[in-house]
Amino acid sequence: MRTQFPKEDERVEWKGWRSLKHHINGRVGEDVISYVSALANMEGGTLVLGVADGSLQLVDMDVHDLTADKLKFRLTQHCVNLQAEKLEIEECIASDTHARVWLIRIPKHALRQPVLAHSKAWQRVGESLTELREDRRRAILTELIADQDWSAHIVAGATLTDLDAAAIAKGRAKYTEKHQNERWASEIADWSVEQFLAKAKMTTHGQLNRAALLLLGRAECVDWLSPQPAEILWKVPADRIALPFGPPFVLTTTEVGQRIRNPNFKLFPETELLAVELPRYDAQVILEGLHNCIAHQDYEQAGRVVVEEWQGYLRLTNPGGFVDGRPEDYFDGRRSPEKYRNYRLLEAMRLIGMIDRGGFGIRDMVATQRKRYLPLPDYEGSSANQTVFNIYGQTIDKNYSQLLMERSDLPLEQVVWLDRVQKKHRIADDQAATLRRAKLIEGRKPNFFVSAHVADATNTRTQYTRNKGLSDHYYKTLILQHIQKFRSASAAELRALLLDKLPDSLTPQQKLVKIKNLLAALRSNGLEGTKIGVTSSGKNARWEIR
Repeated sequence: MRTQFPKEDERVEWKGWRSLKHHINGRVGEDVISYVSALANMEGGTLVLGVADGSLQLVDMDVHDLTADKLKFRLTQHCVNLQAEKLEIEECIASDTHARVWLIRIPKHALRQPVLAHSKAWQRVGESLTELREDRRRAILTELIADQDWSAHIVAGATLTDLDAAAIAKGRAKYTEKHQNERWASEIADWSVEQFLAKAKMTTHGQLNRAALLLLGRAECVDWLSPQPAEILWKVPADRIALPFGPPFVLTTTEVGQRIRNPNFKLFPETELLAVELPRYDAQVILEGLHNCIAHQDYEQAGRVVVEEWQGYLRLTNPGGFVDGRPEDYFDGRRSPEKYRNYRLLEAMRLIGMIDRGGFGIRDMVATQRKRYLPLPDYEGSSANQTVFNIYGQTIDKNYSQLLMERSDLPLEQVVWLDRVQKKHRIADDQAATLRRAKLIEGRKPNFFVSAHVADATNTRTQYTRNKGLSDHYYKTLILQHIQKFRSASAAELRALLLDKLPDSLTPQQKLVKIKNLLAALRSNGLEGTKIGVTSSGKNARWEIR
């Protein structure tokens, strides 16, 4: 025993308690139950009772009427979430003194739940017993066990007749498109349904798994997945509308996306003469977010995905917290996830082009919203047991949107901080200092706001516009208006019209080339149905409306 357990650490604890009964029934201090909780909440371990720490001398314990079976019963009764079937207790009797030593082999926590003792969770830090720290609690709540992939489990009795023919066809088409550049792409058309399902990870050992029924299953297949509802609920609370959608999700996620009301709205950049017209939501962002909900949902919670339409934003929720790190870790695309909740389902969705598995999906959604000059998507409201994904379809602070239009050079991290400022979320002191130095925020902590002087970082708004220039549409409109008013114009007239309006950042030669290109574009493509042409040649050449 000395060889096997030489010293205490986070997996081994020696205790020489003389009264074992006291330490089982005790409610305060260091007792057996607290140490069982602490070891279980780490990697599991062994609690050795009846041996003094340090000296390793046997201590004559008073066990009263306890037996190994009684001790196991009491421990499982007092330790919430302990895996009773894996708890082992062995009694050893010294041959010379007949002193008892108890070896309690404690299993690691399971089911992503910490083990509680006296309504608290405990852990080991080195040799010390302490209440469970928040970082360890989060690790337990998101920890995955390889053989517990819910989506990979075989659905006994399910056959190909439980799959939707249209869903299979779409799945095959998406799979073919995804792998069209593979050397074996030409063989896909000759695969049987069974071969396709195997290649797409929707069978396990030749039998349909839960991933297959979620993605391709007929509506009636939800009975095979009970008690998990396998459902997406589209909801508009203000209008008291709610409509459920079930499998096959390869088809119905698109139907949900089409239900979402998505009218166009206008943004007005101050450096452009015309408004920018956009749909309220980007369709790809909606689908990516919805597919993420399906892929990462904790189906064992027997919940469902909910898509809610609120004034100016969508709220997508799914049971189960974010698995690996924080969502913000993936905003720039540099981090790749190392573990997944439903590996088989996610792999199947990746193979048929429904989702990205490299960590780029979140990055792409963030980039899309930035290019649309709208608030970034966020995960505010998420918890250890639920993921909340918010997609914004209108401006919150016009200064923020204006800033995105005028400062495409801003580092992503500063855009993320500014986004938090406009949403009235807290930012760190060093982040606030950086934004204040760049004259991007004003106000006092914690009431920061995006600066209205968004062009300050490029000297002045006027100078910014001079450097950036106006849109080609503006220059073409000037040309057409001038020609229409005077019936024709020479190249020299048009150069005089435009030269002082072109960006100061262009050289004189580049400005002449720019004017030449504008005239060529109006000659070949025109503007809103109006084209121009040139008459004569040389010094007598004139541009006219055609």
